Formats: sequence, C-alpha cells, structure tokens
Amino acid sequence: MQISKLNKVFFLGIGGIGMSALARYFLSLGKTVYGYDKTPSEITDSLSTEGAFVFFDDSVLKLQEAKIDSDTLIVYTPAVPKTSELYNYFINNKFEVKKRAEVLGLIANELTCIAVSGTHGKTTVTTLISHILTHSKIGCNAFLGGISKNYNTNFLKSDSNLVVVEADEYDKSFHKLFPKYSVVTSVDADHLDIYDDFKNVKDSFNKFISNNSVDGSIIIKKGVDLLIPVNVKHYTYSLNKEADYYAENIHIDAEGFYEFDLNTPFSKILNIKLGLPGLINVENAIVAIAISKQLGVEDEKIKNALAVFSGVKRRFDFQIRTPKVVYIDDYAHHPEELRAAIESIKSMFQGKKVTGIFQPHLYSRTRDFAEGFAESLSMLDELILLDIYPARELPIDGVTSEIIFDKVTLSKKYLCSKNELLSELENKDIEVLATFGAGDIDRMVSPITEFLTKKYKLNILKN
Repeated sequence: MQISKLNKVFFLGIGGIGMSALARYFLSLGKTVYGYDKTPSEITDSLSTEGAFVFFDDSVLKLQEAKIDSDTLIVYTPAVPKTSELYNYFINNKFEVKKRAEVLGLIANELTCIAVSGTHGKTTVTTLISHILTHSKIGCNAFLGGISKNYNTNFLKSDSNLVVVEADEYDKSFHKLFPKYSVVTSVDADHLDIYDDFKNVKDSFNKFISNNSVDGSIIIKKGVDLLIPVNVKHYTYSLNKEADYYAENIHIDAEGFYEFDLNTPFSKILNIKLGLPGLINVENAIVAIAISKQLGVEDEKIKNALAVFSGVKRRFDFQIRTPKVVYIDDYAHHPEELRAAIESIKSMFQGKKVTGIFQPHLYSRTRDFAEGFAESLSMLDELILLDIYPARELPIDGVTSEIIFDKVTLSKKYLCSKNELLSELENKDIEVLATFGAGDIDRMVSPITEFLTKKYKLNILKN
C-alpha cells in the first residue's frame, strides 16, 4: 500500500479514539475520508466539521450514496463485529482491508518513531512527550489515545521527522511498530480475553521492545520485569525510588500542583512545576522528560512546556474545582488505574469525603478482576456502582456489577443504573466526586456537571 497513491479512505469505527486520529492524518493529506460509527459523538461531530463524511447506518446502501469503489482503502478496528454488513461487504468484494494497527505501523515506521506502551498511563505520557516537543519548537507528528486539552485534538501534524504514537497492546497491535525509542509504563494483567494469562501479556511486551532499533533506546519503569534486548541502550525511571530518572523534593504548591526536582543520568533538573494535578502525573512527567532528554530538548524548554501542560480529556480531568465541590472525570477502567487515581485524589483532598462512580468495562474484565476492582474501590469513602458496559462483548452468565459490589468493604455503597444516576446523586452530600470508566459514562459528565452546578449554586464550572 502506497499512501501517496490513495485518494479515498473509509474507516469502520471512525469514532474510536485511535481511528479518529488516523482519519485526521488522512484529512491532513487532502484525502477524501469516509467513516461509519454506531452512534454520533463529539468525535464524529468534529470529524464532520473537519471534512470527513460520517454516517451511522451499517448499510451497503450508504456506500452507493458515497460512491465508495474498489480504489478505496478500508481501515477497521477489532471493535467492529464480524457480523457488520459493511465489514462483510468489503471482505466479500475484495477491497483492500487493513486493521488500524497495520496502517498506523506503515505511517510510523517511515519516520523516527517514539512508541509509548503500557497497560496504564500511556495516553498521558504520549501526550506529554508530544506537548514538550511541540512547545519547544522541535515539533512532532503524534497519534494520541486521548484528546489533548492544549491542542483540542488527538492528532498533531508537523514537518518534523519525529512521530509519537500510543502503542496499544490490545490485539497485539503494537507488534506492528518498529520504534527508535520505546517506553514501557507498566505491565499488568489485562485484556485476558486476548492473552489468557499474565505470562502471555509479558511475552507480548517482550516482543514489542525486541522491535526497538539498535541505535535507539528503551525507557522502562523500574520494577517492570521484561527481557531487555542486550544490544539496545535502556534506562529506568521511578516516581521517587532511585533509578536512572527519579524525582525528589516532591511537594504541592499553593494552587494544588506538584513541584519537584529530577535526577537524570546527565544532570539534575531543579524546580519543575507540572501544570497537571495528581501524583500519578508526576511519574508520567518523569518518563516524558526522559524521552525528551534523549531527543536533545533543553532543560528550560522542558520545564516551560510542563508548566503549561493542561492534560488530556478524561484523564484526571477536573470538571468542577471550587472550595465547596470538586468533580473529576477519569478513564480508569483497571484495578491498578483506579488505585492510582483514588490515591492521587485522596492525597490532594485530605479530610474531604471522596465519592466515586464506577462503570465496569467488559464482562470478561469484570469477571477476571472483580476482587481487584473491589479492593481499589474500597479506598473510596462512598461508591456508586453502575451496570457493566459491554463494549464488544456478549453477556457472560453470572457476571454483573454485583460480583464487584458484594466484595466492596464500604458501608456506603450503592448499585444503580446509568439512567438513575442523577436521582441517586440528589440524595448525596458531595464534597469530592469522581467518575471512572472507559464505557459510555463520558456521556454523563456534562449532565453531572450541570446537576452539581445547580445543586450547589456554583458560579465557576471549571478551573
């Protein structure tokens, strides 16, 4: 496949975060972009505004209206069911059909690739690196797994030869990447519907880092046990334990943001201020700094970029921040992500009651990690647990939110449906509220924000 010779690209599942970044890439090249998705969203609305032709009917009739022909590249995501009428039409009629990961690999491998992997944290780290490179005027192309709040997009385009990509372990997608610089933020059991067990997860990450160029480097969180290729430079990082890159003198300033000093193999960087709250984001910033140092970004430019970093939508994302009420939305959908997010919230708002709303994502993940979810959610002061968001899965007998709920040790815990959520909140005294989940709980963020604003007569929605 030669991208330069393509005129039209059709995306099956164009509203997905990874797919929409690719769609924006092809739009930036002046290609005609079409796409199908199950339901409208902010992303599909934005893509339509940017010039893509998007529809929501899984019907071949729509293709005739759009004049899709055999010269069109078809890109699909594994989340699209194999029963899709459109998917089967493209397969049966011998279109060139490629997975998203394969197309991303073709693009990224022609440039100097920085690939950020990990079962948690990769979206924020990818966005941090991209922001540092962009803000420092080095520039980069970037395919992000979330919407950058600094740039209001998940795709950055520049004339630079650098490309920063989120390396997704789901469906072994990241094996299509051959980076010069690799990051591994974490390796925990996840996606067991694909991998079966933790050993296979580790093996997959080992395969990913084995693809790293010998003239590049690998940066890995200290304590992550992988087989580092012997012929590739590698560095470790940690929040505050001694490593090649680690922080010290970590403290919170008067505005609630973190400041710290950073030890590196080359120098010590003093008085770094991170414009993003949350202790977990200090750790994310450390590895972003490590990559930036590898790429030759000057210390002062790194510091300047971090001070104005606004974060990623749905990653420790403040919706309301007032002395009376705080509301944070977060994408956490794995027990370790929940633990890290709740720890960060409780450290920032000590002495305040923290109420969490959690929507489990996938029946298989709920079944596999019910105990871990319960343990992390028990760190809250109050829990509202929603029904499972099925995503690509059919129900599994005996698997409901109750298998988590029954194991949560809190006395203040409540089960409710998404439709009943605002009524449930009506009876709660909210001090700090957090929504967690990777499903469609994001559709509730605006209604919850509006509800709390009216209930507590707030004048400021966001800070």
